[in-house]
Amino acid sequence: MNTTLLKNLVIILFVSVSSLAFSQCEIKNRIFPDGSMLYYIEPVNFYWTETKDLKGGIMTDKENYFLALQPSPCPEKDKSKKLNDDLEMKLANDSIYFLKHYDTRYLEDTVMQMLFLIDKDDIEAFSNFEAISVKMNMGIDEGNRSYVFKLHKKALQEQLACFLKDEDQHRKKE
Repeated sequence: MNTTLLKNLVIILFVSVSSLAFSQCEIKNRIFPDGSMLYYIEPVNFYWTETKDLKGGIMTDKENYFLALQPSPCPEKDKSKKLNDDLEMKLANDSIYFLKHYDTRYLEDTVMQMLFLIDKDDIEAFSNFEAISVKMNMGIDEGNRSYVFKLHKKALQEQLACFLKDEDQHRKKE
């Protein structure tokens, strides 16, 4: 009886872990009001406290890669239009990368998403090193806000690997 119970628990654990790993590579797409289509994987939570949190992930237009961040709390819509500073990101190789601001938009009128362009020369570093922290300017009212990644530090690596693998598979089909 104990052996059967143990086997069942192992199977349940394996299925749970497998489904989590599979969902991490589920690529979705969204067409934005400006007509652009971006491919993304569901955002993950990098930082969470009772007063602020940070979610995000990798997005691509199949030509460029972006870091999409959803900081909370976020400024009102009219103030978010002024958020256009670049992002400072530290990876586990102790290097700091500066990502150019690409866009700030609201999703479903309640979630602000900021897109930062990952330089093509930095794709390898983002693929090989986990995220440590980000520093972003949240406007005149607040100034710089820093987040130290406490959760899902490897998520950007994993998501980027999914996109690069998907891109490689499409190239092989052509």
